[in-house]
Amino acid sequence: MDNENQITVIPQYDESEFDAIRPYNDSEVRDVTRKLLVDKQFNKLMDRSIPWMPRRLRNWLLRLALVRVDTTLKFQKRFMIPVVNYVIRKYTRGVTFDHDSIEAGDERYTFMSNHRDIVLDSAILDKKLLEAHFPTTCEIAIGDNLLIYPWIKRVVRLNKAFTVKRGLGPRELLQSSQLISRYMRYAIHQKKENIWIAQREGRAKDSDDRTQESVLKMLSMGGNGDPVDSLRQLNVVPLTISYEYDPCDFLKAKEFQLKRDNPSYKKSQHDDLDNMRTGIMGNKGRVHYHASACINEWLDEMRDLPKTEVYTAIAQRIDKEIHAGYRLYPCNYIALDELNGTQEYQAYYSKREKKVFNMYVRRQMKKIRMDKPDWPYLRERILTMYANPVVNKLNLNV
Repeated sequence: MDNENQITVIPQYDESEFDAIRPYNDSEVRDVTRKLLVDKQFNKLMDRSIPWMPRRLRNWLLRLALVRVDTTLKFQKRFMIPVVNYVIRKYTRGVTFDHDSIEAGDERYTFMSNHRDIVLDSAILDKKLLEAHFPTTCEIAIGDNLLIYPWIKRVVRLNKAFTVKRGLGPRELLQSSQLISRYMRYAIHQKKENIWIAQREGRAKDSDDRTQESVLKMLSMGGNGDPVDSLRQLNVVPLTISYEYDPCDFLKAKEFQLKRDNPSYKKSQHDDLDNMRTGIMGNKGRVHYHASACINEWLDEMRDLPKTEVYTAIAQRIDKEIHAGYRLYPCNYIALDELNGTQEYQAYYSKREKKVFNMYVRRQMKKIRMDKPDWPYLRERILTMYANPVVNKLNLNV
């Protein structure tokens, strides 16, 4: 990696400091998997997922699959990766991964990505990293608002998730952010794990992907030196996730109208579960992951900026890397032309592709259930989700 002359001393941490947020240790895995198999809510989910299989037979197969699973990485390989493979086969037209800008060696990275799916963004990345012969997968930053049931908390902690607390007051938020930032350094430098984190809190509902400066500030809290030195310790890699189709697009459009009509509207736990289920089991078409070069290659360019500007500049540069990594599909160009009432980008799609996409949008809108739907507004919101990646990529040359 560049800037090898930069020597940064990373503090050595006591793991017990992170007990409230960390994933399970390998020594805890066997006990937790036994508890998961007898969890009533987990078994109800399995009953709904594979109703044709008797519970006794299913539990026997699950126990068989988890034999000798005594590390979180083995749990991912034995349990999670087969699930991800099934989702990819059934609900996508394939997933590709461009990782030429980073090395599958001894370095560990913080993958900072745009956010498309609550569950699959990191799960698919884990699968592609293993296929590309990276030595390990990722630890995952996940909001505690999603840990609705005990079985969900067990599964995500087995799947290397660490917890980000939501809804805190200013003082508690500062303490939580400092703890997470220290934990990430501990994970990368002592545990030798990669990390996945979204570039912002929550998904960009309109696919206008922008890095929140507050996320960068949180990352730098646990480090040494100025913001450049501190962020360098995390080996941040901008990661772009491109979906041909977003199965949650109609849910996002509905949420836009609900918030427009009632600014105090907030999603319920049921809404979160509905988004998780729809995101996993909906059609995604083609999916592409693109890893840019580690930001350590250009961070020094930001060192002389005024302190009040440095996070803004770094966020904007990460945005450019993410936007440059978009893989654009015909539906993206069709959506932009539909919004603008033009045919400016018709060279990127056929008449048949335009017809298919417009039929898709109509089908998605029919799934929206709400009082007094504003159909023109809902359609505009869905089209905007697909158009924004084109707009952002075109703006790189402006």
